[in-house]
Amino acid sequence: MKRARYQRGSVVFDKRRRTWNFLWREDGNRKSKVIGSLREFPNKSSARRAADALLARQADRSKVSTCLVKDLVTQYREERMPRRLDTRRSYDVWLNNHILPRWGRYPITDLQARPVELWLRSLRLAPKSKAHIRGLISVLWDFAMWREAVPSQRNPMELVAIQGASKRSKQPRSLTVEEFQRFTQCLGEPFLTLALLCVSFGLRISEGLALKWADVDWINGTLRIERGIVAQRVDTTKTDESRRQLPMGDGLIETLKDRWRATLFQSAEDWVFASPVQLGRLPWSYDQIWRVYQKAAAKAGIGKLGTHTMRHTYRSWLDAVGTSIAVQQKLMRHADIRTTMNVYGDVVTDEMRQAQGRVVRLVLPVSLQNGSQMDRKVV
Repeated sequence: MKRARYQRGSVVFDKRRRTWNFLWREDGNRKSKVIGSLREFPNKSSARRAADALLARQADRSKVSTCLVKDLVTQYREERMPRRLDTRRSYDVWLNNHILPRWGRYPITDLQARPVELWLRSLRLAPKSKAHIRGLISVLWDFAMWREAVPSQRNPMELVAIQGASKRSKQPRSLTVEEFQRFTQCLGEPFLTLALLCVSFGLRISEGLALKWADVDWINGTLRIERGIVAQRVDTTKTDESRRQLPMGDGLIETLKDRWRATLFQSAEDWVFASPVQLGRLPWSYDQIWRVYQKAAAKAGIGKLGTHTMRHTYRSWLDAVGTSIAVQQKLMRHADIRTTMNVYGDVVTDEMRQAQGRVVRLVLPVSLQNGSQMDRKVV
């Protein structure tokens, strides 16, 4: 009986100070803590209940102290890491380059709102990147609570503020028709056909490279988007909404037929953009496409562009031809119409400039309009 009481600690009343004290041993050392006054706890039973609560908190802290971030990350990768390759790769970048070097050897409970926010402020990253890191730390906190490595509580990352996280540090680029034509004139095959498909359907580069001849329905004139390829590994599309069958115009069908006649890899399961270097086992890689695009853009004199520029261009051209926003959402294959409107809608096209110019001509005197036109010619 005494041994059991000794393991749980003892509650003793200090007559001189008139306080209840809790005495216990930890790692062979005797420790004590004031529980409260006689007014707060009028009898030993109430003081004992307070001591039991203290023991429970100490047990929780002892359990948490062993839950290091590096161990938690290892467990998260095994149990809850997203399956999609592109998402996993992004998570690994944030974990390996930022979170683990700074916080890996610390308990997860050290990642509180203030120290994390101050650390994020010190990073030379775009606000959106900082928001991604904060989000991943929040995921780790939720995972720790799910595994009962820490008590369930409010996620402290909810208190971390990042200024400008919802704003882009670099605006997406959209090509005009004339810029795109100059760009394609500097492209050889199969890169020309790839650019034409991406800008005609708003394909992500991972979707364009992952096309197979089986995805082309020659009779009904449709193209089926089934998969993506990231780092030369076949994966699912970004969202379920991205998997869709799209109608093709006659011109695109003829373009694809020309591509099929020119390639050595013509079976249904062959890649449309099969790499001869890989003997058709894989399509051209993203890095190769990116380098070809940069050289062609520089030669065309249109500046730098990314492979995703084709998708932004498709969205702006849909606007230019008067497509309703609901139809645009379906053609862009967005699950949420807000993505169509907000993320892909903030671009400036020639049509927007022309429309704004027509309004200006209604309000400005003719003399000012002529002067403005002369200024543009001089420039």
